[in-house]
Amino acid sequence: MSKKFVKRAITLALLGSLLAFGVVFAQGFGYYGRTRTLTASPEVESALLEALTGPEGEYAAYAMYDAVIEKYGDVEPYVTIREAEARHIAALQRQLDRYGIDYPTENPYLGQVEAPESLEAAAKAWADGEIANVALYDRLLEQIPEDEYPNVVRVFENLRRASLEAHLPMFQAAAENGGTLTPEQMQALSPHAQGGDGCGDQHGGRGHGRWNRHK
Repeated sequence: MSKKFVKRAITLALLGSLLAFGVVFAQGFGYYGRTRTLTASPEVESALLEALTGPEGEYAAYAMYDAVIEKYGDVEPYVTIREAEARHIAALQRQLDRYGIDYPTENPYLGQVEAPESLEAAAKAWADGEIANVALYDRLLEQIPEDEYPNVVRVFENLRRASLEAHLPMFQAAAENGGTLTPEQMQALSPHAQGGDGCGDQHGGRGHGRWNRHK
């Protein structure tokens, strides 16, 4: 057996060992064309689902603004806030996807929300709803250990901040202005309206809820 053949055999053996190790490594870390799904605790799963699908959640908020726009037209601050809600829904869905948690991809509140009798009534009620929403996120954040779920905590904190610093001032201003805001008023509020909008915010409904069924 030649030295050249022996060297080639040793080289091939080493390559085979490296490839075998690579397969085990890749399988362990979820490679080969798929993303590893993380595991969420029952408390985190419940909190994420409530934030998205609960009566105080993002789906319900989006449906309420959609109902107002359908009834009264493209009025502010509802158009701007509805656009923000779509981004906030996407932020929560990304977290749910990350942990492999099933959720309804279609908004179950659309078409089930009754617009208030006036824009002024809506603005007043939903200003109260924003305060309730901040309390909701305060409660949900207590369920999640930040060291284990930093991304979820960050999203929830952004959602809470947006309710407190962005949408609450807009609804309060709208309530004092007959239920709507002019472009100039929206511009004046824009530094607050943009605060915390990177991940989410929410809006209130009548009484303690944030939506009302037709049925």
